[in-house]
Amino acid sequence: MDLRQSIEALWRIESPQIIATLARQIGDVAVAEDLASEAFVAALEQWPRDGIPPQPGAWLMSTARHKAIDRARREETVRRKAALVAADLDDQAPDASKQALDPIPDDLLTLIFIACHPVLAPESRVALTLRLVGGLTTDEIARAFLVPSATLGQRISRAKRTLSEARVPFEPPPTDELPARVSAVLEVVYLIYNEGYTATSGDTWVRRDLAREAMRLGRILAGLLPREPEIFGLVALMELQASRFSTRADPNGAPVLLEDQDRTRWDRTLITRGLSMLDRATTLGRPLGPYTLQAAIAAYHAQAATFADTDWAAIIALYDALTQLAPSPVVELNRAVALLYSDGPEAALAATDPLREDRRLARYHLLGAVRGDILLRLGRNTEAADELERAAELAPTRHERLLLLDRMTQALTERPSGA
Repeated sequence: MDLRQSIEALWRIESPQIIATLARQIGDVAVAEDLASEAFVAALEQWPRDGIPPQPGAWLMSTARHKAIDRARREETVRRKAALVAADLDDQAPDASKQALDPIPDDLLTLIFIACHPVLAPESRVALTLRLVGGLTTDEIARAFLVPSATLGQRISRAKRTLSEARVPFEPPPTDELPARVSAVLEVVYLIYNEGYTATSGDTWVRRDLAREAMRLGRILAGLLPREPEIFGLVALMELQASRFSTRADPNGAPVLLEDQDRTRWDRTLITRGLSMLDRATTLGRPLGPYTLQAAIAAYHAQAATFADTDWAAIIALYDALTQLAPSPVVELNRAVALLYSDGPEAALAATDPLREDRRLARYHLLGAVRGDILLRLGRNTEAADELERAAELAPTRHERLLLLDRMTQALTERPSGA
């Protein structure tokens, strides 16, 4: 990894806390993000010359605060804020290398609730929080939403402008408003986790930093709202899936499919914790939500000693319930995969046929990957190769692209089954 990549990686890790802390001190999320971005630009200019400081997060925080002072001094309308930030700086040690980020874990959570404010449209809440808290680029968020990057960019800009114009204060919502805001927050946490579980860009298929951050936020939410079953369902889902992290890629970073993973290397501690969270979600006496249903599916995978031992009939039943509760073409595609192992390739292929007409999946590489695998099992190798080639063209990461191209080559070179 070169120096610029190292700086960008550090930025992804540190920026959410920096933005959250600045937003609390300044009271304006959009300005906080601008100041944090200016600090990042300063790092790109100085660190290649001076080296990365011992505590890069503290350096970025200190730089952003000084830029806040400079900006406030230039703008008469925010001169009072300059005094507040300056006073806060006076309490810090003068040596940036010895500074630490504010140890207030709720700052990030507050930032999420602000970004999920009812004044914003649901899709804007999720996109803005992924940008601010997840540290994702506009392109990455666009791929997660299956929409064009330009659309997402406009959505994020509009959301920040709306928050500013509405003068939304940087403070968590009152306790009686928390439950109503939870669903949007959970959607944000889930999408951050998904980006960590299966990255949508770059050379790294798994981004554990994002996944761990989502899991941390989920646990904070569970402590904050202990009677909300879907929070526990989401934490269960994340922990059960995270138990497979060490086996999801080979030493070269290439994806390893579930069927080929070494289950003896799965993290039993995370599985135990995930099952405990799932039990909590199902015993709170409330209807099961989509995250809890997905956690139940993950539990069947986690508890199967081998891939062949998987209870596919139970998983299909859960997907049927999930389809009724939260219909989605991706859910239908996952159900088709379960059908492959339960009822065979013909049934699975028939289940994927309608999905080819769904415009939301037009650039979703896993549709072609799944159909290619099914067609290979049916001995329709030429069709399989075509599907796999198209899927490779759409694959967001290099490793996935190479895997799909290898399978395409296999389809073209091997004799069709039964031939």
